Amino acid sequence: MSEKTSQAEKKTAAKSTAKTASTSTAKSTGSVKSASAAKAAPKAATKTAAKKAAAPAAPVVYDEDSIQHLDGLEHIRLRPGMYIGSLGDGSNENDGIYILLKEGIDNSVDEFSQGFGNKIDIEIKDGRVKIRDYGRGIPLGKLEDCVSNVNTGAKYNNNVFKQAIGMNGVGIKATNALSSYFRAASIRDGKMAVVEFKKGEKISSKTGSAKPGVPNGTYLEFEPDTELFGRYSFNMEYVEKRLWNYAYLNPGLLIKCNGQEYVSQNGIQDLLIHEMDGEGKALYKIFSYKGENLEFVLTHTNSLDKYIYSFVNGQSTEDGGTHVTSFLDGVTKGVNSFFKKEYDEKDVCGGLICALKIGLDNPMFTSQTKNKLGNVEIRAPIIKEVQAAVDDWLRHNPDVAGSLEDKIIKNQKARNEINSVTEKQIREAEKSVMLKIQKLKDCRYHLQDGPKGANSMIFITEGDSATGSMVGSRDVSYQAIFSLRGKPENMYGRKKSALFENEELKNLTFSLGVQKDIEGLRYDKIIIATDADNDGFHIRNLVLTYLLLFFEELVLTGHVYILETPLFRVRNKTKTVYCYSEESRDKEVAKMGKSAEVTRFKGLGEINPSEFGQFIFPRKEGESEDKGMHLTPVTIQTLKNVPQVLQFYMGKNTPERRDFIVHHLAAEIDA
Repeated sequence: MSEKTSQAEKKTAAKSTAKTASTSTAKSTGSVKSASAAKAAPKAATKTAAKKAAAPAAPVVYDEDSIQHLDGLEHIRLRPGMYIGSLGDGSNENDGIYILLKEGIDNSVDEFSQGFGNKIDIEIKDGRVKIRDYGRGIPLGKLEDCVSNVNTGAKYNNNVFKQAIGMNGVGIKATNALSSYFRAASIRDGKMAVVEFKKGEKISSKTGSAKPGVPNGTYLEFEPDTELFGRYSFNMEYVEKRLWNYAYLNPGLLIKCNGQEYVSQNGIQDLLIHEMDGEGKALYKIFSYKGENLEFVLTHTNSLDKYIYSFVNGQSTEDGGTHVTSFLDGVTKGVNSFFKKEYDEKDVCGGLICALKIGLDNPMFTSQTKNKLGNVEIRAPIIKEVQAAVDDWLRHNPDVAGSLEDKIIKNQKARNEINSVTEKQIREAEKSVMLKIQKLKDCRYHLQDGPKGANSMIFITEGDSATGSMVGSRDVSYQAIFSLRGKPENMYGRKKSALFENEELKNLTFSLGVQKDIEGLRYDKIIIATDADNDGFHIRNLVLTYLLLFFEELVLTGHVYILETPLFRVRNKTKTVYCYSEESRDKEVAKMGKSAEVTRFKGLGEINPSEFGQFIFPRKEGESEDKGMHLTPVTIQTLKNVPQVLQFYMGKNTPERRDFIVHHLAAEIDA
């Protein structure tokens, strides 16, 4: 029994760490065996194929008939990635179905922000979404245009909508285009208009009188198209996070979803208290500031890391942007202005936890999904306003000023101690890795090389077999590989200096270029590429522990990913398909019939280089979702949970962990 329990512990801990820490991970699979390779095709078929290959290809005609015109919704369906990012099945919080949901809710929130309607009703059931607000209602004569004609809407008119979330005229049209069924209704002063669509094509519309007493507002109903998204499902944890953000950013707005209420009276201050799990961890009373277009709350904790929750017009900007960098500059300048010192920003902001929201009439985001703000003209005004606010706050709160300066001095000492230890070790370590880093197959261009290295990536693999498959198929210009010898050391509870005492982790740290700080990062993407078995899950969690403990900001800024590789290959004499789930496998086997041959992959080393190449390159435009590289970003849902989760799964609490696993055997282990 002890041996079985030990194996169960490995498997359950490996799966549960990533789940409980709310980090996104690739889909779990059990141990698998590879089937025999397919038999060679008949010689006659080979000869025929050779003749066809030798025949000259017909010239491609490029003339007036080659030019095609697509209306807005057709283009959205053809190129959905341009509008909503990835499609996905709902297993990741950035999957497209959540963008469709967001676009529908955004319009209702914009109504509230303009002073109309203080309640939104939402129902999500069996993949179908219903949203009802109690605002003004879309003008009846323009309802169809507003939900189907790209670049049509009132958000362009600043006299009607100021600082709205949706400003590009696409949002709800994308929801319409990418839904198998879409219905919109508007009620205004006793009259009503309704329009219905199927996959972007209108199927009906009508106008008439509303039932007596029905309040004004807009109603949306849609069901994402399974032809595009596959067999999706809404993860209500992701939905709840979004709804709470809406509540925090719009004090007084009541959102009801599937019977649960989301409402906040203190706005982003409630957000900060929630993320800290109460005010007990704050070193001083939360400072709250509200200007005309800028609002923020902040305090410090004993941590050395800073946590910033930023929003623009109600849109979460998880990747930050100019408003975040300007805010941090303003805080530092305000502190130095008050103390008449020149403290470093790293010391001033070490342990800072804050929520920041700004309003802009014309926000410019760096991508369609609006995760990062790019407006440069706001930099100087934000710095000036934040500096003045912080300086004035400290002048009126001398007790807070004393606590804050104590914290800054502690940050200085801690950083100097770390630097004094690591600088010497770094110099010693540099000597041993100066000529060549063992186990690193480097690429030609890195982040420091500008546009050529903008897409650089490093795959962290387990063992030489997986590395061998990648080396034979990678693009050496921007794809690097670091091969682990086996399971790296568990770094939980160790000091950063221990990194340079461990040969393998020292080499990995130097490979990433973060031995001094993360500003030296050499690759845009850090991709953990381990096998889909117990050992693979364990190695993945050990690498995540190393990153979360010492380089957490790499995770927070979206540089860390999990590589998903196909679990099955289904093929016959004429077709080969790679599948990432049992459901997909069964579907392809049914299509191919009795001639289908199935190979199941356990490890990366089982996939030969000629096959592997297609799984480590980005999907080409127009290719289906099962093509190209599948990456799952590692994200942190609730920062406060990370220390407890790492302690439970990676710390020295084996009896408690073993007891947990034994009581969860039925749920976690495939018997």
